Amino acid sequence: MKIAIWGLELTAWATAGILAQSGNDVFIVNDTSITDPVILMGSSIRNEPGLKDLIADQFTKQRLQFINSDSAALLSIHILSMNPAAFENATIVVDDIAKLNSKKLLIINQSHFGVGCTDKLQTLLDHDNDQVVAYLAENISEGEALNNLRHPKSITFGCTNEWASMMIRALLRPFSAHLEQLLVMTPKEAEFAKLSITGMLALRIGYINELANLAEQLNVDIDVIKQSMGADPRIGHHYLNPGCGFGGNTFSQTIKGLANLLAEKRQSHLLDMVLQENEKQKEQPFRKLWQHYECDIHNLNITIWGASFKPGSAALDSAPSLRIISALIAQQAHVHIHDPEALENIEKLYGDHPQVHTYRDKYEALNNADALLLLTEWPEYWSPDFEMMHSRMQAPLIIDGRNVFNKALLESLNFIYYGIGR
Repeated sequence: MKIAIWGLELTAWATAGILAQSGNDVFIVNDTSITDPVILMGSSIRNEPGLKDLIADQFTKQRLQFINSDSAALLSIHILSMNPAAFENATIVVDDIAKLNSKKLLIINQSHFGVGCTDKLQTLLDHDNDQVVAYLAENISEGEALNNLRHPKSITFGCTNEWASMMIRALLRPFSAHLEQLLVMTPKEAEFAKLSITGMLALRIGYINELANLAEQLNVDIDVIKQSMGADPRIGHHYLNPGCGFGGNTFSQTIKGLANLLAEKRQSHLLDMVLQENEKQKEQPFRKLWQHYECDIHNLNITIWGASFKPGSAALDSAPSLRIISALIAQQAHVHIHDPEALENIEKLYGDHPQVHTYRDKYEALNNADALLLLTEWPEYWSPDFEMMHSRMQAPLIIDGRNVFNKALLESLNFIYYGIGR
């Protein structure tokens, strides 16, 4: 199939690469003068594991190409993988496609525009002539995008047109042949289902964080509590790890979209409260540091391990590290940062700020540290050389924002340890 991909988000690039690898001729719409896909991807996207090599390989094999918007509009199959805030641009794209085509059209909306937006785009096309806008729920996460697309656990799409449904099934066949759940519903229902799932995950994260904060006040260990909760088959262990809050623009924007919908239709502020409490949760490691040093961290050396909003990603989107770095700078502390992938983005953001220093070696970042704040649970942080850490630090204080370390072990090694709910 010949497919045009509209958008330069992570989902667009990952979808383009996977579909091209499956034998389709895929065209990424690009009206800029940039012809190098690696440059166009941007640092956070090209750092997605395996993506840069896949895109380069498919460009070399010419199954993946750039195309301008005028030429792309003439194709029959389109995928919209655009920023959630780009709905107005999407309407222009669909309108332009409609004006240039009287034949059958399939436009798959893969963007998080909100409930009812796919139906609004459909009004620009002739549905009776098999010109269809369908909705395909995107379920990828940064750091695992390619694996999520190649081996989905379930697929949900919204479409009420028989021809379009058949085309979507054919397009998804390489990834759904052995799938247990392929759910088909109306576009509005599929959009609402996507929002509902994301909202449920946010509620679980918010709830376990609230319990962790309460556990500290009650002097109980949240790890024991979550094990008991997870053992109940009605609850399970998924998304039940307390920490210093969630980040990620797409995740946060999707939750905000549902929060706005709930407020508008139901006058409910449940998810607004989750978002507000999540912002407070991001500051928990800083508060623990602040209290430990009795409200005076002026001129201290504070090391941060993990700046990205999640392991496997270089992105800083709404990451807890950003709030904490800002707070440390405001208190005249010196910030020493290590991250396996995000240092380039940190350096772009803070430039030559005299209080912010980046390190490619995590142990070097600990030299003369008055505290270590672990904010992202990268695998390389789980089993470090504690003896080396202790010898390099000026004060053996660890504030574990992800409950990665064993508290009893750290205390036996003469560290001062603070976790979340422990």
